[in-house]
Amino acid sequence: MLQVIDPVVIGAGIAVGIFFGILLFLMIGRRIGRRDLARYGAAGLSSTGSLEAAVFALLGLMIAFTFSGALTRFDVRRGQVVDEANAIGTAYLRIALLPEAAQPAMRETFRRYVDSRIATYRKLPDLDAAREELGRSLALQTDIWTQAIAAVRLPESRPGTEVIVVPALNQMFDITSVRVAATQMHPPLIIYAMLIGLALGAAALAGYQSASDKGADWLHKIGFAAVIALTVYVILDIEYPRLGFVRIDAIDQVLVNVRASMK
Repeated sequence: MLQVIDPVVIGAGIAVGIFFGILLFLMIGRRIGRRDLARYGAAGLSSTGSLEAAVFALLGLMIAFTFSGALTRFDVRRGQVVDEANAIGTAYLRIALLPEAAQPAMRETFRRYVDSRIATYRKLPDLDAAREELGRSLALQTDIWTQAIAAVRLPESRPGTEVIVVPALNQMFDITSVRVAATQMHPPLIIYAMLIGLALGAAALAGYQSASDKGADWLHKIGFAAVIALTVYVILDIEYPRLGFVRIDAIDQVLVNVRASMK
């Protein structure tokens, strides 16, 4: 299995490509505009003001859409960590309802399970190591389930214990699948392609509109390219919060606290 490529390098590469791409399209648009200006004069130079405004407005909407979506998924993933911590804490407390003879082994398996869940996300961005640790967590889920079913069927088990313990375990296991699925939920690539295409198109129109200017205002051009490139980079970083500079590792402390409470 291939190791995951450094997402910081990927994001930086995309941002650099967008930066220079915008500058290139600004120059292309300006060159086309100057050609039309030389061929037809100022009167023949097409006015793209309304078209440019429409494209920039659409670009702004696309940026707002992708940024808002990334932030929403970022918050959802943080909430899922809390949900898992609560589910584990509840299931662990309900071990006390099992026969005393079954409790020590069950508690020890729970501790190893929580250690594995914490380690799964700490091993990112090493994707292979994280997947291996996730497999270990799933194996421990099977052990916990087997021990729990055996415990509730013991002769000394109190009536109704299964109804209380089993749903708590199911909820604890289900949130694992939910968190794995959340890491794979991202906008279609066509959204990012459209965003980059709009940025380049807006740059070409802006360059065309500036053809009649006597000098090239490189300060504003470089500033525009840098802002768009940085914005796209931040969106990508938020979209993958376990792999880049923007991270949700701090919220894992709630799982660490649950593990510390397992005496």
